[in-house]
Amino acid sequence: MDRKFAVLGDIHANIDALEAVIEDARNQGVTDFISIGDVVGYNSAPSECIKRIRELGCVTVRGNHDHYCSYDESLDDFQPLAASVIDWTRRQLSVDDRKWLHDLPYFRLHCGLTLVHATLDMPEHWGYVFDLLAAESNFSYQNTPICFHGHTHVPMIYRRSHGIMRVEPCKIKAGFGEKLFVNVGSVGQPRDGDSRAAYVVYTAKTREIEFFRVPYDIETAMDRNRRAGLPERLATRLAQGR
Repeated sequence: MDRKFAVLGDIHANIDALEAVIEDARNQGVTDFISIGDVVGYNSAPSECIKRIRELGCVTVRGNHDHYCSYDESLDDFQPLAASVIDWTRRQLSVDDRKWLHDLPYFRLHCGLTLVHATLDMPEHWGYVFDLLAAESNFSYQNTPICFHGHTHVPMIYRRSHGIMRVEPCKIKAGFGEKLFVNVGSVGQPRDGDSRAAYVVYTAKTREIEFFRVPYDIETAMDRNRRAGLPERLATRLAQGR
C-alpha cells in the first residue's frame, strides 16, 4: 500500500480546525498522520487536541508551547499574551497530558523524513526561519532529502540544490541530490493572511509534497476562546489569519 502522510503543524488547541483538517486528509487518501509540534497553546481545547492526536497514532515532535506547557519554567522571556495563555493552558491539562507533552522529542527521523518544530541546528532554542541565511544553517544538519517544520505559521519551501532558494507553497517533488526544508504552515492559527487551516500531504512513493487549505467553522472556534476567558486578540486573529 502506498503511504500518504498528512503533516500537521501548529495546531494550537484549535479543535475545530483540527477536525476539519483530519476530514480533508482522509478525503485525500492519507494513511498516516504527523505533527511537527505545538499541539497546544493560544486556543481553548488543548486536552481535546492532545486526545485526538493520540487517537490518530500521530508521530509528533515537541514545539515550544508543548514544552513550556509541560515544564514549570519561567515565562519571563515570552510576550505577555503568549505567557498568559501558557499559564492558562497549564491549568487545563491533566497529569497525563503534561507527561505526554513532556516526553515528546525535539526532532525525529520517520520513514526517511526529518521532523522538527523549529530548526535542526539548535532545536531547543526555537529559532525562526524567515530567510535564506537561517535556512542554510538548518541544511547543514539535515541528513534526509526532506525535513518538515513549522513554528512561523507561514507555509514555505526552502530548496537546496546548487544553491539555496525560497519557493512559495506549491506541489513539489524532491529531486535527486537536493534537499527541501518545508514549513507546513499552521492548522490552528495561520499567520499568512489566509484564515483557512493549512497542512501538507506527502506521498512516499513519488516523494511529492502538496499544500492544502481547509475552511472550518472559525466563528465557533472564536466563541470557544471567548467562553474560556482567553484574551480577545486570540479570537479575532483567527478570522484575520494573522
